[in-house]
Amino acid sequence: MTPTATTGRRAWIGLAVLALPTLLLSLDMSVLYLALPALSADLGLGPTAQLWAMDVYGFMIAGFLVTMGTLGDRIGRRRLLLIGGAAFGVASVAAAFSSSAAMLIATRALLGVAGATLMPSTLGLIRTMFPDPRARGTAISIWMSCFMGGMTVGPLVGGVLLEAFWWGAAFLMGVPVMVLLLVLGPVLLPESRDTGAGRLDLASVALSLGAVLPVVHGLKSLAADGLHLGGVVALTVGLGVGVLFVRRQLRLDDPLLDLGLFRHRAPAGALAIGLGGGVVMAGTFLLLTLWLQLVAGLSVLTVGLVLAPLQAAMVVASLLAPRLARSIRPARVMAAGLLIAAVLLAVVGLLGAGAGGGTTVLLGGFLLASVGIALPVALGTDLLVGSVPEEKAGSAGALSETSGELGIALGFATLGSLATAVYRGALALPSGTPAPVAEAARTGLTEAVAAAPAPAVLDAVRAAFTTGLGAAATGGALVFAGLAALALVAFARVPTTAAVPDVETADVDELVPAGA
Repeated sequence: MTPTATTGRRAWIGLAVLALPTLLLSLDMSVLYLALPALSADLGLGPTAQLWAMDVYGFMIAGFLVTMGTLGDRIGRRRLLLIGGAAFGVASVAAAFSSSAAMLIATRALLGVAGATLMPSTLGLIRTMFPDPRARGTAISIWMSCFMGGMTVGPLVGGVLLEAFWWGAAFLMGVPVMVLLLVLGPVLLPESRDTGAGRLDLASVALSLGAVLPVVHGLKSLAADGLHLGGVVALTVGLGVGVLFVRRQLRLDDPLLDLGLFRHRAPAGALAIGLGGGVVMAGTFLLLTLWLQLVAGLSVLTVGLVLAPLQAAMVVASLLAPRLARSIRPARVMAAGLLIAAVLLAVVGLLGAGAGGGTTVLLGGFLLASVGIALPVALGTDLLVGSVPEEKAGSAGALSETSGELGIALGFATLGSLATAVYRGALALPSGTPAPVAEAARTGLTEAVAAAPAPAVLDAVRAAFTTGLGAAATGGALVFAGLAALALVAFARVPTTAAVPDVETADVDELVPAGA
């Protein structure tokens, strides 16, 4: 049975509408990097203001995802999507015409809050629009491909806009997208909500923010500045508030986050794979980008072009995943993808250990690792959203996105710190290196290159950074191998989509058997 056999054309057209905000969010995440130098000069942004302008968007998204997912379940996912789309458009215009650093940071924060409404709402609506598991798997893969595609074309689109217009154009490109969403959404998207949900618990909302925001801030701070008191305190406070949040949810009749969603192994396994995948890919891709620029000597534009095939490979693999799951159990597809990624990252680790191969081996390893991780992430998102009752779909989508956000922050903190420690341990500077240059070299690769050292010093720095990249890749390979074993256990009883009962007679417990 094909997806179109049980899913009408209206649903697929509606999916195209849902792809609009998804594509926009990924574009918005990437183009600001290109606009930052121009807007910093125009608005007088110092280093601290630049960091806030970059980070506050992600902070707000991560902090409000759980709240917005639950709010959409209560008031209606389409309604929340349209409200968020309108707010995103207004905040985009305000950001484009910011006249001060404070105004830019404030509007970026509003963009983050509005953005937090979009992702869980779109996933929740996909759950409603595609009740057939086979169609839903394809729809979620397309949805994820739009996000990945936006990350690929974002720098190119942003570069063209910023070449022809001023830095505000990077924000204004979101306005026509949101106008289309507001015009087409009410016509093509159904409304869906949890009719039995109670009132929104504001104390839980506060605890949710008090848990997520300090954790994300602490992880980013530790990744940027190493182990220090401020980062440790923020992380500890966030984890402590998180414990209070969980305890409150267990006591409430209508919790902000229904912890009963984790009664099956499958949802918990999907979240763990999303978290672990975010850790490895965020940490290693950051190091890869630095390596290509500062070790291989490629320009920023060339790096963007070189990395585009990696994103394209993830798009193709995401679209392939639901097709494989029709004839092969998801557990095996996910475990195979993770093992492929583990093996290829291990090869990159050998490069860092001095096995040779250079840029070609490194890019080839990351290309196939990208294919491997895309398979379990695409299937995991589908299994998570599909394994919960329809009225909880927004909350499930929010959890999926939150795990990814935390994974990214944790990846920078863990694998980035590992690479830095190995780099400093492997750094062997030639005798007679001037003290200022040696200090810059010990700080990091970027600082070492900026100090313009002698060729022998630069060679030592590049070799040490390659060793650090290899260590991070090896650590990532071990994480992926562990996640492969987890996938085999967590999804052992999930059947192929071809074996799933017809949608007219299936329920949640049939799609994900009890105990799975």
